[in-house]
Amino acid sequence: MRKPIIALAAGLMALSTLACSGPAQTAVPAYVAAAVADPSRSEMMRARDTARKPAELLAFSGVKPGDKVGDLIPGGGYFTGLFSLVVGPKGHVYSIWPAEYAKEDAEEVKGVTSGMTDPRFANVTILIQPAAAFAAPESLDMVWTSQNYHDYPDPFMGPTDPAVLNKAVFKALKPGGIFLVIDHVAEPGSGLRDINTLHRIDPAIVKAQVTAAGFVYEGESTVLHNPADPHTAAVFDKSIRGHTDQFAFKFKKPG
Repeated sequence: MRKPIIALAAGLMALSTLACSGPAQTAVPAYVAAAVADPSRSEMMRARDTARKPAELLAFSGVKPGDKVGDLIPGGGYFTGLFSLVVGPKGHVYSIWPAEYAKEDAEEVKGVTSGMTDPRFANVTILIQPAAAFAAPESLDMVWTSQNYHDYPDPFMGPTDPAVLNKAVFKALKPGGIFLVIDHVAEPGSGLRDINTLHRIDPAIVKAQVTAAGFVYEGESTVLHNPADPHTAAVFDKSIRGHTDQFAFKFKKPG
């Protein structure tokens, strides 16, 4: 048993010395490193770590034990599980599905729901609500959305004006709370042109929309940046799927 213990300790030390890109480099806290290295995480989830950079991104976000987190459109629950491990029993994670999205992707919702039945995830609550009515049962320390901000103006989502979402997120957060937005990069100046075709969005319009709701832009992590992405292919195209150029913006509700 000694070798696995030594290997796990070495892995935690390596993760804890990583840094993420942003306005300043951020060391990965031990509790984030421990969550990413947790042996209870499934092989399927761990296989995605190289591409999704969870340690760097969670460190950049500032999430910590005891936090109340809203994971907006959680997909397969990849980040929901990590948030659960980080915030611990004194924190809580709300896995939030817009009803319109849940209708489109019922199997994924079912998968997340069944995956959260383990007692370890007693601090996770799954919410399904109208896209235009984002809310949480309590004030949140952070709202996180990964690869889905661009969906809100799509026809299948209502469409829902991003301004409505951003104002609701602002209201749901505590003063000083964080809104972390990760999405696929579209060509500069394209605005919302590619949201329903390439499933990409111009980072500049995201920054403008979110700050218009009252948020302060805190900075960007570039760990998901891929300069080889031409920004002209759909994110599901086999030539780029799984390694698109992505931005990770951190916004703060003034305290």
